[in-house]
Amino acid sequence: MAKIITCNTNGIRAAAAKGFFDWLRTQQADVVCIQETKAQEDQLADPVFSPEGYHCFYNDAVKKGYSGTALYSKVRPQRVMTRLGWEPLDGEGRYIQADYAGLSVISLYMPSAPAAKRHSRKFRFMENFMQHLRELSAARPSRRYHLRRLEYLPPANRPEELAQQPEKLRVPARGARLAGRVVRRGRLVDARVVNKEPEQYTWWSNRGQAWAKNVGWRLDYQVISPQLVDKVRSASIYKEQRFSDHAPQTMEYDLEITA
Repeated sequence: MAKIITCNTNGIRAAAAKGFFDWLRTQQADVVCIQETKAQEDQLADPVFSPEGYHCFYNDAVKKGYSGTALYSKVRPQRVMTRLGWEPLDGEGRYIQADYAGLSVISLYMPSAPAAKRHSRKFRFMENFMQHLRELSAARPSRRYHLRRLEYLPPANRPEELAQQPEKLRVPARGARLAGRVVRRGRLVDARVVNKEPEQYTWWSNRGQAWAKNVGWRLDYQVISPQLVDKVRSASIYKEQRFSDHAPQTMEYDLEITA
């Protein structure tokens, strides 16, 4: 059984101060994917940022205090990639890919689109990234690519509304269908198929008592290739403690991560 945790820390140093690494130590995850580290690696010299028992990889944004991703792995990957040769992915540290035997895990932090004028930037990013996934699939057709995170910005707090109102985000006709599980353009699957419970939110605004009222959005995903669907065993969101405005999401898969 492999346990994979993902969490947008909205500042890894702030999350550490709120107990994130104390909690992580109790989880015994095989792979941990982190987004929005908002730190340069030379600012993370404290041993807490190199958890015992893990190989730790950071990808910093050029701009200090912005974006950035990390990936911790119990098994040393065969290869780690952080550059794809296009912006803003490379300069903003938005990508880490760890390759194992027959499996890849990607920690991806997508740019948000809080205003309509940024939608075109976000969808260019998505098109480039989907092309990258197609190239990965063509190059290694037997590899079961596991994509950590695709972040969408639905018009309301229920993700199914994205499918019902695609014009609000200019989603192509064959675009993302979150509630139906399959992101059809790239043949990707929302791994949370085993959890049918409502209100599975991972992000709450800091305004308007959103956390207290549980008015959240589901912005964080573990998205997998179809070959892994029957390997999904459990899905959960940890909300007992708040490490950032996002909550950690944990998935368990019936597979072994090996080098």
